[in-house]
Amino acid sequence: MTRQQEHLSSREGLLHAEKAEALRPSLEEAYRSSVDSDDRLDSLDLNADDKSRQSRWGKWPWLPSQPPWSSGYTYQDSQSKAQPTPLRRRGLRRWMLSRKTCFLVTLILALGLLTVVGSGALWVYKTAPVDGQSPPWYPTPRGGTIKSWDESYKKAEALVKRMSLVEKVNITTGTGWRQDLCVGNTAPANSVGFPPLCLQDGPLGLRFSDHSTAFPAGITVGATWNRDLMYKRGEAHGQEAKGKGINIILGPSMGPIGRMPAGGRNWEGFGADPVLQAVAASQTIKGIQDAGVIATAKHYVLNEQEHFRKSFEWGLPHALSSNIDDRTLRELYIWPFAESIKVGVASVMCSYNLVNNSYACGNSKLLNGILKDELGFQGFVQSDWLAQRSGVASALSGLDMSMPGDGEHWMSGKAFWGGFLTQAVLNGSLPLERLNDMVTRTVAAWYQLGQDNQTQWPAPPPEGEGGPNFSSWTDKKIGLIHPGSDDKTTAVVNKFVDVQGIDNDFHGHLAKQIAAEGTVLVKNVDGVLPLNRKGWSDGKVKDSKFQVGIFGEDAGPGSGPNFCPDRNCNQGTLGSGWGSGAVEFPYLVAPLKALESAFDLESVKVVSVPSNTLVRSPSRLLGGQDLCIVFVNSDGGEGYTSWGNVRGDRNDIHSQKGGDRLVQQVANGCGNGSGQTIVVVHAVGPVDLERWIDLPGVKAVLLANLPGEESGNALVDVLFGDEDASGRLPYTVGRSLEDYGKGGQILYYPNAVIPQQNFDEGLYIDYRHFDKHSIAPRYEFGFGLSYTTFSFSNLRLTTSKPKSSLPSPRPELLSPPSYDNTIPDPSAALFPANFRKLKHYIYPYITSTSEIIQGPYPYPEGFSVAQPQSPAGGGQGGNPSLFETHVVVKVTLKNTGTRKGKQVVQVYVAFPDDVVDEFTGETIDFPIKVLRGFEKVELDAGKSVDVQIELTRKDLSYWSLRGNWVMPTEGKFTVLVGASSRDLTLKAEW
Repeated sequence: MTRQQEHLSSREGLLHAEKAEALRPSLEEAYRSSVDSDDRLDSLDLNADDKSRQSRWGKWPWLPSQPPWSSGYTYQDSQSKAQPTPLRRRGLRRWMLSRKTCFLVTLILALGLLTVVGSGALWVYKTAPVDGQSPPWYPTPRGGTIKSWDESYKKAEALVKRMSLVEKVNITTGTGWRQDLCVGNTAPANSVGFPPLCLQDGPLGLRFSDHSTAFPAGITVGATWNRDLMYKRGEAHGQEAKGKGINIILGPSMGPIGRMPAGGRNWEGFGADPVLQAVAASQTIKGIQDAGVIATAKHYVLNEQEHFRKSFEWGLPHALSSNIDDRTLRELYIWPFAESIKVGVASVMCSYNLVNNSYACGNSKLLNGILKDELGFQGFVQSDWLAQRSGVASALSGLDMSMPGDGEHWMSGKAFWGGFLTQAVLNGSLPLERLNDMVTRTVAAWYQLGQDNQTQWPAPPPEGEGGPNFSSWTDKKIGLIHPGSDDKTTAVVNKFVDVQGIDNDFHGHLAKQIAAEGTVLVKNVDGVLPLNRKGWSDGKVKDSKFQVGIFGEDAGPGSGPNFCPDRNCNQGTLGSGWGSGAVEFPYLVAPLKALESAFDLESVKVVSVPSNTLVRSPSRLLGGQDLCIVFVNSDGGEGYTSWGNVRGDRNDIHSQKGGDRLVQQVANGCGNGSGQTIVVVHAVGPVDLERWIDLPGVKAVLLANLPGEESGNALVDVLFGDEDASGRLPYTVGRSLEDYGKGGQILYYPNAVIPQQNFDEGLYIDYRHFDKHSIAPRYEFGFGLSYTTFSFSNLRLTTSKPKSSLPSPRPELLSPPSYDNTIPDPSAALFPANFRKLKHYIYPYITSTSEIIQGPYPYPEGFSVAQPQSPAGGGQGGNPSLFETHVVVKVTLKNTGTRKGKQVVQVYVAFPDDVVDEFTGETIDFPIKVLRGFEKVELDAGKSVDVQIELTRKDLSYWSLRGNWVMPTEGKFTVLVGASSRDLTLKAEW
């Protein structure tokens, strides 16, 4: 195969529509100048991922437990594993002469099936996807062009100039999975004193860590609508990471945004709206980075479901492609990333999936064109773990750091970069200018966060006592320092440093406050809440005790919060979803324990059944209760592991494990029909409540999301009114999964060789979809009840800047660092003499100078054509004028109730009618309204306050095909203010 032929199957990761060879050459051969393949698959091994992903049908885990072509195939509900209905085989036995005949026939049929499946898999492997629709964008814009990063880039430039080639490669390539103490590790540049970096999950705490906080999940933080709590959680998270020696936190998550309510990882983000996501993400980032730790905005971009998200993980050699138009991409999915960049996030993680049939980590338009040019991103782009699918191609496309360093498979010792990146520079395939920029971006981020301060960040051993003080791979004090290799060297790897804070600064207090404010009260008939600790609503002691029954497995501790690895099972109370975004709970306060402690047992008798099955005389048990509190849940998580038949994405949005039946039974039987039932739901996203929400006995419902370690205590604070019910929905609760539209449905079965998911709904997800199609939700986006009442009045709009169609011209940027890009002597990159190589460890060295064969390189199409700079760029997050205030919104909020409470002032914008784009001549379609700002306010009874929210140019613009944000100047905008997306009592025109 010629180098040109090899290249045609791998244009910048935009997989070309020609058939690939059945097997890829060796990685060593792939990086030689004459046959550089970069992007080709490593082998035909479709079975390389976790065995836990296997179903009864081998390595095709997306298949159910019985093949769908069986006419007897049925599923039960989502609460249990599938139980296939056996087929009738009346005629079969007539010709089965013996068991031996049966065995032989079965064997033949099985072999035939394996042949069909196997040949199909080979066909899938040999047939490349169609050429990507994502246009090329080269070369990568260099970092160091923004004033706020200038000092850090100057320091980085001086340091990088002193580095050798292999030291530069060390910084760009992880050392491999489980090769060092963190989930991601880079190697040092010893000659200049640049340390190895520790990268650690995740968005709600420190994965695989001890003595650290299990904070409420992102979806709970979004439900608080509280900017201050968003920041404080980020700050505490950063403080804990720093205390553990972690340089880079792999969070916050702002993708998925929640397009599909059953999406497995929606809970890691903050809600199904770009503005809510953006505010929560940017506040979190500011908190983390104010603590001196690098935050990571992830997953960039369109990783909206778990099924088929990743190559090989689902038995397919390629991931799913999310196909989208430019306007939807920017107005919905990239919006939170832009706001994160605006506040200075130092790292962005690219996602597993393809975008318009180009892998996100090799998509030059996404990384070079949008992220680094249009959005002015100054930090470094790291891959999600094994999301990199090419070598030179991904570097050219804008990837800066490969994580965890391995190539296509875990712990293979075969990297796309490492020594092969060194070869690529030496043979001229990868311009040294690109490598220098990759390294400089990472080093500049290190300086930007002050990690060069050795008082705050001591050097790691042997020079100092810094670096990670925990191991991701063992709970023991003494452990292997390179556990994924053949090295048996041990040391103290866990120092058990407690980073949770003490006394008033104990982070559990903050976790409880977030969980309480993230609990959404959606139903409260006759003011049954808040409860009285003495039981009786009047607080008076009666002749007999007040009877309280607590029901549901979700109320209790189960087998403990860390019973299953990465929390990948639904047992006991649900405090977190599962996957790499989960953490080890230091403790988890179960609701049952907290409730038993909260009631005054002198006047209240509490009975509990922490199970979803009431087995002994349920009518008698329920009939004797005055108050019944029932707990149900719905779990999901990351797609690399599963619980029962829930493989990351939920199969539906009902409660699990028979929860709906339990609520019906309790609500109908409590007090023989006269009792009051309160339902508490813990879930990773929206839950369908229709099977019981209108039952007369259901008096109150709280959606408590994922509350983290202080679950029970936070719930008690809300149930008894110690805290106002102030959570608001960060998503829409529909009456059925179908209500969310075609775009809201998970693709559970592959629909093509490369699964294709078209985002045809455009801007219309969640409440935008419900509005457009006049669908009445059960509870709308932004909704939530309080224990007091509020009024909105006196809406005023003040113009700060007049309407104008386009942003100001793109400002001039600073000059990036400049280097001598002369290719160094290959002999300097050789393995040192007598060097001991560890198995599976990723090194930057080459084995022989004979590997370096220089020659012409077939660069991707468009590589030699410099792209024009985007007029929407020029600053962090985009053109600075996009963030200038044009309208100031003021409204008077009054607490008209009898107690202190909190309200969220929500501001929505409706764009003018009949807007025609001057560039295309087309009439622009707008959602009925879009959230553009919010503020949470606490007020004493009878008090009022003026709340001010500013609207920027970007808030009042749409993305045009002309390649810029356009503000309509004809017609009138309508500004709507109120308590939820469907309770907007005030409006004014601008």
